[in-house]
Amino acid sequence: MLIDELRAKIKEHEEDVAIIQDFLKQSKSQEKYDELSKQINQEDFWQHPERTAILSEYQNVKDITETANRILRAYDESLELLELFKDNEQEIESIKHDIYKLCREVSKFKLQILLDQEDDSKDCYLSINSGAGGTESQDWAEMLMRMYLRFCERENFKASIIDYQTGEEAGIKSATVLVKGKNAYGFLRTEAGIHRLVRISPFDASKRRHTSFAAITVIPEIEDAKITINEADLRVDTFRAGGAGGQHVNKTESAVRLTHIPTGIVAQCQNERSQLQNKQTALKLLKAKLVQKQEEERHEQEKSIKKQKIEWGSQIRSYVLHPYKMVKDHRTNYESPRPEIILDGDIMPLIEAFLISQSQT
Repeated sequence: MLIDELRAKIKEHEEDVAIIQDFLKQSKSQEKYDELSKQINQEDFWQHPERTAILSEYQNVKDITETANRILRAYDESLELLELFKDNEQEIESIKHDIYKLCREVSKFKLQILLDQEDDSKDCYLSINSGAGGTESQDWAEMLMRMYLRFCERENFKASIIDYQTGEEAGIKSATVLVKGKNAYGFLRTEAGIHRLVRISPFDASKRRHTSFAAITVIPEIEDAKITINEADLRVDTFRAGGAGGQHVNKTESAVRLTHIPTGIVAQCQNERSQLQNKQTALKLLKAKLVQKQEEERHEQEKSIKKQKIEWGSQIRSYVLHPYKMVKDHRTNYESPRPEIILDGDIMPLIEAFLISQSQT
C-alpha cells in the first residue's frame, strides 16, 4: 500500500533528521543568529568597519538556521499527515510528491552541514600509490583509481588524470587525479589513508589468497596567491610520459617533474601536450602540497598519511573478495556485503558514515 511505502520512506531518514537536530544544538546556530540579528539592527551598525563580514556571516547563519528549522517542521508535519490520512488513499496520493521531495532535501541538507571545514568546497588532487607487493599492489592501485573515476562520474565531478606511472606487468605504481566539482575535497578527503584488498590472486598460478595495500592522499587545490615559490628552490626535470597516450605523448619529453629542493617535495604532470602546460599544472600541485605540509606542521598532525607505512595494521578500510565478500571501514565500522558495488564507484554511503562520525567527535 502507498501509506506503507511513504512510512518506510520517512523512516529511512530518521537518522538524517537526528543529525540535523544535533547540528542545531551543537552549532548553537540559533544563538548566533539571534546575536547577529541584534548586532546588525543597532543604529550605528553601518559605521562598523567589519560590517561586510558580519552581514555575510549573518546571511549564512540565517540561511542554515531557517532551512534546518523548516525541514524539521516539514518532517514532523509529514508524520502527522500520514497518520491523519492513513485511511484516505486519495489524500495520501496527494502528499506523495511532497514527501519524496522532502526526503531528497533532508539528504542534501545533511551533507551540506557535514561539509563544514574551510577547504571542503574546493577542487582537489587525489593521489594513489601502490604499496609493497609488486604486481599485486599495482593492480590494486589501478582498481582504486577506477573506483574513484567511477565515483566522479556518479557525482558529476570532472576528473583529469595528470600523472600516471604504469606497473611493470600490470596496474599502476602511482597516479594523481585532479577532481573538480562542488565539495570535491569535502567528499574525497574522507578517503585519505591505507586501503587493503584480500582476494585470490589472478597473477598466482596456484590460486592462493593475497593481501595488497595502496595509499590514498587528498590535497585541496589552492589559490596561487596563497604561497610563493622561489624559482631558485626548484629543480625542473623533463621526461617522456610513462602512461597511456598517443604518439606525441610518448615520443617527446613533454612530462615535467618539479622538486622543491628545501623540502624534497615532488610534483609532476604528463597529461598535457605541451611541456609548458605540464609545468604549470605541476606547479599548482606542488603549491598545494607545500600548503598542506605547512598546515600539518601547524596542527602537529603526526598521523599524516605520508608518515604511515603502506602495510598491515595501518589501513582505514578493507575490501575482502575471498573467502567471503565484505567491505569494512575500520574508522566507522560501516560494512557492505557488496564489494563489487563499492568498487564500481558507489562509495557515498562510506563517505557519509565517516562524515557523520566526524561530526559527533
